[in-house]
Amino acid sequence: MMRNNLGAAKRLRKELQSLEKSAKNGDTAATATSAAAENDTSDNIHLRPTDMSSLLHWTAYIQGPKDSPYEGGVFQLSIQCGTDYPLAPPTITFDTKIFHPNVHFEKGDVCLDILKKEWSPAWGLQAACRAVLALLSDPDAESPLNCDAGNMIRSGDVAAFWTTAEMYTVENAFFIDWPPRGSGTGNY
Repeated sequence: MMRNNLGAAKRLRKELQSLEKSAKNGDTAATATSAAAENDTSDNIHLRPTDMSSLLHWTAYIQGPKDSPYEGGVFQLSIQCGTDYPLAPPTITFDTKIFHPNVHFEKGDVCLDILKKEWSPAWGLQAACRAVLALLSDPDAESPLNCDAGNMIRSGDVAAFWTTAEMYTVENAFFIDWPPRGSGTGNY
């Protein structure tokens, strides 16, 4: 058990160092692992440990993707890593209420294959946040955690889904400020 905890802490320190290095180089966010930078979403993600006393809990802010009902919103995510990270995926939940078929409306749980059975230790927290951001642009109505949102899309009532998602974005995600450069723990 202790060995796993040390492995998780070592990996998370490495990801944090990569974030710090990227921030010092003028990037607004870092690529914590070199996997998949094909869609440059790094400017849409702010990722830091919630408290330096434990690297197992992180907070992320993501900006709603353009051309989606989430555009203009800032969403806060809570990321919990187990002591078996990176062998097991992190748990990501939305702290900001969002209307999306793959996000539980009350609890904020995210249904995403790479956060479950398709996880690879080669991915990191930044890649997981990128996957959540991509999910906002491309919801999967076939495996909904929010059945209302999933049913709207599956029945072809995309306008109802879009306007409902937009309404919740305006109500909940327009009042969250994007973290300024240098915010978080440490000197970024």
